[in-house]
Parts: sequence; C-alpha cells; structure tokens
Amino acid sequence: MGTKITVETIVNAPVEKVWKYFTEPEHIEKWNNASDDWHTPHAENDLKVGGKFTSRMEAKDGSFGFDFGGVYDEIKENELIAYTLGDGRKVEIKFSVEGSSTKVVEIFEAEGTNPIEMQKGGWQAILNSFKKHTETN
Repeated sequence: MGTKITVETIVNAPVEKVWKYFTEPEHIEKWNNASDDWHTPHAENDLKVGGKFTSRMEAKDGSFGFDFGGVYDEIKENELIAYTLGDGRKVEIKFSVEGSSTKVVEIFEAEGTNPIEMQKGGWQAILNSFKKHTETN
C-alpha cells in the first residue's frame, strides 16, 4: 500500500445536493478539472458496489488526455464512496454534515510517478472546482 494523501473542503450546500453533484455525470463533466485549460468532455458513472465509473480528462488544446476510472467497493448514500482505481490504488471519499454545509474528505493512495505535493495539489484543485460548481449552480 502506498502513501495516503488527504484533501478536503467544506461545501456550502446540503449533503443531498453535494452527493448529487459529486456523482451525476452531467455535473462531473462541469467540475472535474484541476485548471481552466483542462476539461472532462465525457463521464459515466454506475454508482453501485461493483459498478464502474470513468471520466475522460483532456487538455482543452487537445495536447494530452487520459481516462480516469475504477470500480466501486462501497457506497453509503450521502456518507461514503470507496473505490479502486484501474491501477489498483484505493480511494475513499467521506461526506459529513456540518450545519448547513457539507465536509468532503478524500483519502487516496499516491501513485509512484509524480511528487506527493503535486498529486495533492491536483486532487485539491479538482475538489476546489467541485466546491465552486456546487455552490454556484
């Protein structure tokens, strides 16, 4: 098992909305990017244990792209999503109600190619994009 990295945010929205925006492909396509020069033109999500998900992440200029996906290991609606990525790394996402807001905590196993801080920064940037999309739509 690799190094575990944690990123988190507080979304100023009820957990039901946060869950919906986090899991529905039409929303994933709007927030799943670490910077404005990237986008997710296509996402699929079969939100059930054993179900698969995939997001096509691409640079807007077409210079680079990749598929990000995996299989769900555990789902507790409005509370927990756990999955295994295509390369075998584990990810756990916890949703917790904090008053009228929702705390989202992602814990993921680092991959061995990029520096830990770079991975943490990228995942945090995507989570920040999720927060912005959810709060403004």
